[in-house]
Amino acid sequence: MSTETSVPQPRVSGVEGQPMDASDSALYATLLKEAPGGLAFFDGDLCCRRANDALADLLRVPVRDLQQRRPAEVLPEALASAFESALRTVLAEDRPLSDLDLVVPAAPSGRADDSGTVATATEERILACTWLPARGPGGERLGAVLTALDVTERRRAEEVIRRKEQRYRSLVEASAQVVWVAAPDGAVIDDAPEWRAITGQAPDDYAAGGWMAVVHPEDRPRIEAAWRECVAENQVFETNYRIRTKSGTYRHFDVRAVPIRQGDAVIEWVGANTDVTGQREAEEMRGRLTEQLSAAALRTARLQQATSMLAEALTVSQVVQVITEVGRSAIGADYSAVALLDDDKLRLSIVAPSQPGAEAEGRPPARDEIKVADQTVMSVAVRESRPFLAEHPDSLRLQLGRDEKELFAQHPEERAWVGLPLLAAGAPIGALRFSFTRPREITEEERVFLEALAGQCALAVERALLFEREHRTAEELQRSLLPSDLPQLPGMVLAARYNPATRHVQVGGDWYDVFRLPDDRLAVAVGDVMGKGVLAAAGMGRVRNALRALALNDPRPAAVLAGLDRLFSATEDEEQFTTVAYAVIDPETGRGAFSNAGHPPPLLISPDAPARVSTREPGTPLGWPSQRQQTSFSIETGNTVVFYSDGLVENRRRGVDAGLEELVATAADAPPEVVGDPERLVDFLVDRMLAGYEQVDDVTVLALHVPPKSR
Repeated sequence: MSTETSVPQPRVSGVEGQPMDASDSALYATLLKEAPGGLAFFDGDLCCRRANDALADLLRVPVRDLQQRRPAEVLPEALASAFESALRTVLAEDRPLSDLDLVVPAAPSGRADDSGTVATATEERILACTWLPARGPGGERLGAVLTALDVTERRRAEEVIRRKEQRYRSLVEASAQVVWVAAPDGAVIDDAPEWRAITGQAPDDYAAGGWMAVVHPEDRPRIEAAWRECVAENQVFETNYRIRTKSGTYRHFDVRAVPIRQGDAVIEWVGANTDVTGQREAEEMRGRLTEQLSAAALRTARLQQATSMLAEALTVSQVVQVITEVGRSAIGADYSAVALLDDDKLRLSIVAPSQPGAEAEGRPPARDEIKVADQTVMSVAVRESRPFLAEHPDSLRLQLGRDEKELFAQHPEERAWVGLPLLAAGAPIGALRFSFTRPREITEEERVFLEALAGQCALAVERALLFEREHRTAEELQRSLLPSDLPQLPGMVLAARYNPATRHVQVGGDWYDVFRLPDDRLAVAVGDVMGKGVLAAAGMGRVRNALRALALNDPRPAAVLAGLDRLFSATEDEEQFTTVAYAVIDPETGRGAFSNAGHPPPLLISPDAPARVSTREPGTPLGWPSQRQQTSFSIETGNTVVFYSDGLVENRRRGVDAGLEELVATAADAPPEVVGDPERLVDFLVDRMLAGYEQVDDVTVLALHVPPKSR
């Protein structure tokens, strides 16, 4: 229904009490009918006297129901209460009331509008209302005028923006990010209170220097250069740096700043800083733990390696070699030494040689001995049976009362020292010493490793000392049992070689013997007692002495070996394995008899025929039931007979049969001048047969040569 038909036209006077002219009337009618916003006049009793269709539509109330009634009579309770509260405020205080939003609730379904049409549910509306006091020509209060605009969409858009801002702010706060803004040229344009709360900067300080002012001095040149480059190229700035906080400490931050563009131009930079100190500290902690675990694993591997290598080290010098190499590689020592106590327990004898190249560099050799009473690293470790640690020269002087350089002048560059006692059954037997050319702190884990290494070293040294004593005993015994020289005969030349195996540095049971019988014939024997060390050497001595005794009684080879069988069965262990080749030769005629108890066959070399080994059955080793046989032979003029042990032809890579074939081939390759000289021949055979192979067994060679008779 239009305003003209529903509302009587008012009688309002014009200026100075004159009746309203036609233009005023037209303006009034147009505003009520065509204005996009709602208009209404309320009297002093809060009754609506005039309202336009726009307001009625906004309030979802027909104009006829709205006019001549108070809001409480036609509007929902909450909306009516807000209406009347605003009206009372304007009327009571005689002042405008603006920027007041009123919410029109949604219209329920099924309600008919003023045309009789049933409306469906409609969303609520938000009205921006302004209330103005209305006065008459004389200034008297007549009521209040309402203007209302539908701002529903705008308010909803503002709410969406507000919620986005809240979500962004919450996200920034939750992620511990600090946001800052810079001008297109990188200069500071806005304050950053959150940033200043971290750094302690005053607003003026931040405005002058910005975030760059609190970057760590070591990081600043790098950051300034990167920031200038990104600003010049309008590229994303992404890096990390340390920031000085208000407490004076530094924290790690990751930063990312992006250029904000309007068209093709950059209008500002927005950056976000994230505190990653905890993450960096965790990474550093993980790194340190990883390093510690790696170091511990390396030390464990080194200790296992030392244990394995020490199992094969039989001499003290070999033990020292292993210990010093493992210790240096595990803790980075520059120098090392091992000293052993003398029998009187008053002196330490240095076992380790001077460092490689020491003589070439002009350094004096290491001292041979140290008194246990001296103030040295190793002396203190031995006297007190505990590790001695000096992390720098001042610590050394404080503990010793003087500089150890006075005693060890060969390494004046030493700056840190470790001394460890070598204990066997709780008693010191020596000391282990490491030194460094720089101050060095030994950690608790390294100390445990070094003490374990010293324990392994002590056990290995003790075992090596026992071995060396046994070795010396066996060596002396074997040397006493082998002939000091060979008989000199006019019609026969003899030469012998004995090469002990070097792998285990032990004497074995190989032996040879040549002696004159009462009838001037020559007795020749070569034997091999299974085993190494004192037991093998003692067994060799028993067999050799028994053979001599039997040969003096009945020199026939078969009789001698039969007698050895009886002796062997009566006195030797059943598991003992001993072989013997025995011959009796007339040096004037070269004729003789030969018997073999399981020994390799002799090699025959002749200038007129190919070299060969005897094909006769070698027989069984001593002590095994057997009928001993002997054969006759003759060494012709210019020929040579070579007796040898199995170490010459057999090793891990070459079997006996292959070795015998190779021995025959080697002898065939010998030049005539070598064949005619037994001394050169035995060397030739040993060198050629052992070339390219690891010697794991003793090698014995005995050659008998009948030279051509001079004309």
